[in-house]
Amino acid sequence: MDFDENTEKIIDEDIQGKALDIVNDNANTRKLYIESYGCAMNFSDSEIVASILAKEGFNTTQELSEADLVLVNTCSIREKAELTVRKRLEKFNKVKRTNPKMKVGVLGCMAERLKEKFLEEEKIVDMVVGPDAYKDLPNLIQEVDAGRDAVNVILSKDETYGDIAPVRLQTNGVTAFVSITRGCDNMCTFCVVPFTRGRERSRNPQSIIDEVNDLWNKGFKEITLLGQNVDSYLWYGGGLKKDYDKASDIQKASAVDFAKLLELTALAQPKMRIRFSTSNPQDMTLDVVKVVAKFENICNYIHLPVQSGSNRILKAMNRLHTREEYFELIDNIRKIIPDCAISQDMITGFPTETEDDHKDTLSLMEYVKYDYGFMFAYSERPGTLAARKLEDDVPIDVKKRRLAEVIEVQRKSSLYRTQQHVGKTQEILIEGTSKKSDAHWMGRNSQNTVAVFPKENYMVGDFVNVKINDCTSATLLGEAVGYSKNN
Repeated sequence: MDFDENTEKIIDEDIQGKALDIVNDNANTRKLYIESYGCAMNFSDSEIVASILAKEGFNTTQELSEADLVLVNTCSIREKAELTVRKRLEKFNKVKRTNPKMKVGVLGCMAERLKEKFLEEEKIVDMVVGPDAYKDLPNLIQEVDAGRDAVNVILSKDETYGDIAPVRLQTNGVTAFVSITRGCDNMCTFCVVPFTRGRERSRNPQSIIDEVNDLWNKGFKEITLLGQNVDSYLWYGGGLKKDYDKASDIQKASAVDFAKLLELTALAQPKMRIRFSTSNPQDMTLDVVKVVAKFENICNYIHLPVQSGSNRILKAMNRLHTREEYFELIDNIRKIIPDCAISQDMITGFPTETEDDHKDTLSLMEYVKYDYGFMFAYSERPGTLAARKLEDDVPIDVKKRRLAEVIEVQRKSSLYRTQQHVGKTQEILIEGTSKKSDAHWMGRNSQNTVAVFPKENYMVGDFVNVKINDCTSATLLGEAVGYSKNN
């Protein structure tokens, strides 16, 4: 397999944390070290946390040893992610022995799931803060400074952090996340998100457009509208999505759904590239697909998790769509946006999964021929309906074997899809230097496929036309032939 610029899109990758750094404010005197794990939402949340704490006198640092406050933004989606965090806490404990004034806090989904129990299990932890409680960090830090443990894991019905300007952490200055929703109402039986991030609520669309405009003015060229389920975005004046039926006729008449928000964003900055993630098959409408097709600055790429190709397993997962309905949606996307890239999430070894169920997953993948994929063996998560009601009865060796077969199908599909770009000239947004060569740039096309080409005189942030001469299963190889019309 080719371990190149985009390999993480087609393998079961390790959850990776990143220590994040920003430009220091000389007036600040305390040092903050942040590591983030898991989904893009966690990385976006860390930018909110950095913004809140910058106003409290904290500069961020990449040097763990000099930190006054260490925060770990955690993920609970898989057991492996939680084990990674616990190993990092062991590392922090060793550092804390030489720096006893250092305080350690756990943020995010793992904090919400374990709550006060975390303080008992990990003696090094001074503070536990859930995803909806970041505005309370100044008060919690005062408690910790006074020598007391601090916990706030209360889930909010309306918090979206829409009034906080995120600090762009360790940014390339080109791409950025813009959070539009929080929480999820779908209650998939394998997923902890509804329990750790609460119910769905959407952010005021004007605050979203304001953030996008601000990013453009600061030189950013691409944004990703972000949410656990972006297709469920619905602004009717605030509040939980589930309470929309109680809204007034005036509120309903002026409501903004995701298709409308996508259009408003595209119109606000016609030269800004726009992506979105993550979509849910049961909630995505053709109105969204038509808006993507209508606007040139909305990228032709949809991440559309399916999780399984078996109707029986989909029902057990409480995925409110069938295999056939998924195929219909895929066919409509291909019809409306012929060159649209589609990626997937897939779980192997869900409770009661048989070989026939697994074969259904493989045949679904063969039909769709996904461009990329994120594939995992099932990991039972405490508190979920699957953990309470279903026995984790598929042996680990069977899970791993099925996962390997899924990855192999995806590898072939990825190569097939990248080969379709060879011989074409495509617009690439330069994001940085190639991981493999200082003499080459890397960037992505509209379909989210990474391209690598010689640097010449181009710069980060340039839109460049690149002739694609060759490819691997995950990376396009080419040469620049000039600036694109959007540069």
